[in-house]
Amino acid sequence: MASGRFLDPLERTLEVLFGLIMVLVFTASVDIARSGNEDIHDVLLGAIGCNVAWGAVDAVMYLMANFAERARGQTILKAIRASREPETAQHLLASVLPSGLSAMLGTTELETMRRRLTAIPDSPPVGLRYDDYMGAVGVFLLVFLSTLPVIVPFLVMNEVGPALRVSQGIGAVMLFLIGWSLGVHAGRPAWRTGVVMVAIGAALSGITFMLGG
Repeated sequence: MASGRFLDPLERTLEVLFGLIMVLVFTASVDIARSGNEDIHDVLLGAIGCNVAWGAVDAVMYLMANFAERARGQTILKAIRASREPETAQHLLASVLPSGLSAMLGTTELETMRRRLTAIPDSPPVGLRYDDYMGAVGVFLLVFLSTLPVIVPFLVMNEVGPALRVSQGIGAVMLFLIGWSLGVHAGRPAWRTGVVMVAIGAALSGITFMLGG
């Protein structure tokens, strides 16, 4: 995994989707708060706190994933270099390459790659770098800031009912834009993917809410 993973369109879109679903679940609880004794501002603070926690968890998972993938790569490299049987090393090398690429490579190409890997200097110890931490900060900000538009109506409007409808509308628009981005990235019809994402996001939010998420 590259340390700049948070800049990848697909990864960025999914991070926003997860955070948005969480905040939509919280705003859906506003109706319950209105019918009970819970203060609306407490619900909003809970939504903000939830997304701060979600962003922090995602940031930590980002660091762990970067470290784990880098450590795995170094372990595989050591195994390839330590192998006394070229065929075994070639098989190991092919197993870590994308399936489409490995299917195109023959024994000659794999052996060339094996020799080049064997000739390179030893890698430094595995660890996190500055750009990993900057990537984690980016993931946190992405998750947290992308969910704020759904909360803003409750902060600027006096009546909860209209604010809830505006918030849900903003959430639907954001889900559509997420689907549009995914469609463009995947080479699919953008508007259709946007509509499907609205339906999926609404369904996931409803299921999460019903399960007490």
